Amino acid sequence: MSIKSEKQMSDAVAAWLEPDMDSVKGTETPKDPNKGYIALLGWSVNAIKAAQKFDRRYIVVAPDWAADFCTANKIPFIAWDFTRLNDRSMEIAQTLKAEGVDVAIPLFEETVEWSGAINSVLLDSPRMYGQSILFRDKALMKRRAQLGGIRVGIFEEAHEKEDIVRFMKRVNQTLLKLDGDPDDPIHVKAFDKAGCLGHRMIRTVEEIDNIPDEEYPLLMESHLDGWEFAVEAWIHDGKIQFLNISEYVTLGYSVFVPATEQLESWRPAITKQIELLIKTFEIKFGLIHPEYFVTADGEMYFGEVAYRPPGFKAFELIEKAYGFNAYQASMLVFDPNSTKEEVDNFFPREVVDAKGYAGCFGVYPRRRVISKLEMPAETIDHPYFESHELVAPAEETVPDRAAFGTHWGLIFFFGDNPIKMRDLLKRQEDLDFYV
Repeated sequence: MSIKSEKQMSDAVAAWLEPDMDSVKGTETPKDPNKGYIALLGWSVNAIKAAQKFDRRYIVVAPDWAADFCTANKIPFIAWDFTRLNDRSMEIAQTLKAEGVDVAIPLFEETVEWSGAINSVLLDSPRMYGQSILFRDKALMKRRAQLGGIRVGIFEEAHEKEDIVRFMKRVNQTLLKLDGDPDDPIHVKAFDKAGCLGHRMIRTVEEIDNIPDEEYPLLMESHLDGWEFAVEAWIHDGKIQFLNISEYVTLGYSVFVPATEQLESWRPAITKQIELLIKTFEIKFGLIHPEYFVTADGEMYFGEVAYRPPGFKAFELIEKAYGFNAYQASMLVFDPNSTKEEVDNFFPREVVDAKGYAGCFGVYPRRRVISKLEMPAETIDHPYFESHELVAPAEETVPDRAAFGTHWGLIFFFGDNPIKMRDLLKRQEDLDFYV
């Protein structure tokens, strides 16, 4: 955990130097020894930059490929392989405890279980590990939700193709489908992956053959026709401190915050659902990212909940819209030394304190063969356009998308009208960015 001087760095390490980082410039915010010492589990440069501007001590726990970057930029660092579970797995908790760390914060899905195990040691709370399993295993998660009286769709586990065939037939029999009627679709998802990874919508029995054997076991769910949205809720002492509603324009493609007035009208009902979720999963602190459906008859169904930052740069969108740093917000509510007054003073008021609407769109090439990145004029000339992360293609042939696929990069927008934002994001689906 020692930091080398620049003179001691090899050229390879020095190549990672980022001169604008506070740790390099010597402008890092002084750390208060009376506040928590935080371990960031996983890798996020934006989270590290946020920690450097915050008054908590921090240390990064990430795979060893991050070591050179941390050395070059004077970032406290411990190397750890999150993909290995063995008899040394307890070592990281003991190392962090000896270092004086108070709490571990997961930065991506695969570190949620590790944070639960580590925090069960750091906070002397053995139940936290079991709780983290509920956040990782989607089948256990839905069963716990049902036990708490939370409305969910029909779901089962699949270990082989025949399980999905039987489930699809049972769901459609339950829906009183007649011979010749089109089947109602079902969804299959990986047990423990984030977002759309491993997520497929199955409309015909024949499509089941497209699922590779290595993707089993899977969670199967009935399809819910409704308005899907996400929530980011920061919790301290078992109570909601700030609740953001993220509006999906098209799942897997686009999202913006705050939501339209139409979706925000559901805030009281959504808040009640989040309070029930907190009670059911016995959540005392942290950041949760649940997803829900509102159906045409006004019923709200629980989709799933994550105990880590959401994808699609939602934290960055929230900061753009509201002005507070969402990573710092998580450090605040995770820290056992944070006071109620400090937490109350950190967050703005939902919706009314937003400076505008921030959205992003995930680009997928629409052509099978491409040669270059070409930003459409109507996108970059739009007054809401801010920036993009797209890069030139490395090869001409676009790989087939597996399941929902992974976007090639994000485009960011900011403006003052949610309807214009929604329509703008929807329009991007019809444009070619790779030609």
